[in-house]
Amino acid sequence: MPDRWSLQNKKMLITGGTKGIGYAIVKEFLELGAEVIFTARTSNNVRAMEEKLKTEYSVVKGITADSTNPADREIVIFEIEKRWKELDIFIHNAGTNIRKKINEYTEDEIDLLIETNYRSALEFSRKLFPYLKKSNQGNVIFISSVAGMEHVRTGALYGTTKAALIQLTKNLAVEWAPEHIRVNAIAPWYIRTPLAEQVIQNKDYLEEILARTPMKRLGETEEVAALAAFLCMPAASYITGQCIAVDGGFSVNLF
Repeated sequence: MPDRWSLQNKKMLITGGTKGIGYAIVKEFLELGAEVIFTARTSNNVRAMEEKLKTEYSVVKGITADSTNPADREIVIFEIEKRWKELDIFIHNAGTNIRKKINEYTEDEIDLLIETNYRSALEFSRKLFPYLKKSNQGNVIFISSVAGMEHVRTGALYGTTKAALIQLTKNLAVEWAPEHIRVNAIAPWYIRTPLAEQVIQNKDYLEEILARTPMKRLGETEEVAALAAFLCMPAASYITGQCIAVDGGFSVNLF
């Protein structure tokens, strides 16, 4: 495989890496030759996944860390400093949702969504900048959502935090381009993940989703992971500041 289509020996950190899209990205990058550190909040999930993956890949490390916790973020930074000294790829995938109308949220719920979906991405990016700069070929990917591009029924607060990631993508892409760091976002539609499962179990709701999706199916986690891998390859070296939808045509289906 030509080097421009490879992730061989690339050093990657991903948050929220034990389930759904995050797990698919971890697997994809390992299969393409990357060294991976993944984080998640639940210790049992982290340990079980690390043990499973180490039967096939030696270059994988799981860290129990809550992305919203400054102390936990420091633990992750310490591990990167200890193992690698630099970082080629940072993917912020950690995210959550509480589906309510805007006036029904408590202040704690608002804080949780903003801290998990946006603030943690911002703070991790700031902390990781020196390591991405050392790479001289750094890549950042924020997992956003089509809810950050258009109105969908996932709630205004979720959509707002995902829109903030798209804007952060544009600003950092310009600000960090002189340091040879590319920054892009991916905006999935409904993908078969544990987070989506709670709504796609409703058959009527699922039928509405499929009716608005030109490809007439849900997306698979591997289809998001494939785009993430491409964006981090040398083959994508002139792509930065973009938000690319993985949505079966949903976002362009206006009528």
